[in-house]
Amino acid sequence: MAILRFRVYWEEDDAVYRDVAIRHTQNFKDLHETILKAYEFDNKHKATFHRSNDHWQRGREISLEKYEKDYKAEPLIMEETTVGSEIREPNQKFTYVYDFNKNWTFLVELINVSKEENPKMTYPAVVRTEGIAPSQYGTKGLVGDKLAEMEEKYDLTAGAEGYGTEGDEDADNLNDEGGEDEETAQTEDDGAAF
Repeated sequence: MAILRFRVYWEEDDAVYRDVAIRHTQNFKDLHETILKAYEFDNKHKATFHRSNDHWQRGREISLEKYEKDYKAEPLIMEETTVGSEIREPNQKFTYVYDFNKNWTFLVELINVSKEENPKMTYPAVVRTEGIAPSQYGTKGLVGDKLAEMEEKYDLTAGAEGYGTEGDEDADNLNDEGGEDEETAQTEDDGAAF
């Protein structure tokens, strides 16, 4: 059974990509779900693939579902279309568009075909991740652990606004002499301010 490896680039930054391995007999819906998982997107919106040429011009559409639209040719349906059936070239390309309001666009390129499966892997699978994925709703990096990391890095905790008591030179002198680290000195300074 052939294993197809695709590189899925975010259209706006080709340094951000995910490599996905999928069996040639699996369908485009499997590929769609794996791309969303790889980029940490939810699965709430419509999506479509287009078979593309080397210039990323869109050809035959492979849609998530049937919907009203004026078509020259009826689109294929993801769940009914195997990935292997749409491979026409050694470096076959597809465009993938998710969430038609936000118009997230990814460039999908076949980069490898292998005859051997990895017995330890469940297909489809994300096999490589490069770059920081875009945030689907604009909040990534500001929630949970990431916010805590930002607070530590920039000392965004309460009482660290830079207000202190004038003449409190002990903490400043210790910090300048390297006798204590900056956080310890800052804690002492905060304590003196209140």
